[in-house]
Amino acid sequence: MTQAAPEVGPEGTIVLRPRLARIAGFAIGGLVLAVSVGSALLVGSFDLPNRIMFVAFGLAVFWFCWREAIVKVVAEPDRLVVRNLLSVRTLEWAEVIGVSFPAGDPWAHLDLADGDTLATMAIQRSDGERALADARLLARLVRERGEAHPSQEPPAL
Repeated sequence: MTQAAPEVGPEGTIVLRPRLARIAGFAIGGLVLAVSVGSALLVGSFDLPNRIMFVAFGLAVFWFCWREAIVKVVAEPDRLVVRNLLSVRTLEWAEVIGVSFPAGDPWAHLDLADGDTLATMAIQRSDGERALADARLLARLVRERGEAHPSQEPPAL
């Protein structure tokens, strides 16, 4: 299976997105929404409050799946934007000192200068080698654009 290259935008902006989570998120969310709306419309024994709740349930599941499908990391020349499931965080490159992807963890983490870590749900273990390549790319960008010491060895991914 070939690996898709990360999206490269204007002025060297690189966008990293998960592959399987996007496919599953849109497919499952769309399916649940369609079944919920279809049930609300086609089952004649439901009264109006039940129909509304079926549609509301479908919309809630679709929203959650959509949020999972749109996670991404945007590496701009001067900053890093991490969109996770429920939050978006913008970091200056100097705030990021490394990337880790410990075995068994579901997604990669950014090691921050303040001692904290930030999950990057855009780089998911379920994507296999593609995820490892994305983590290596992000680690290289941190070394190139950040203030991490250039003689540091890249983290074991």
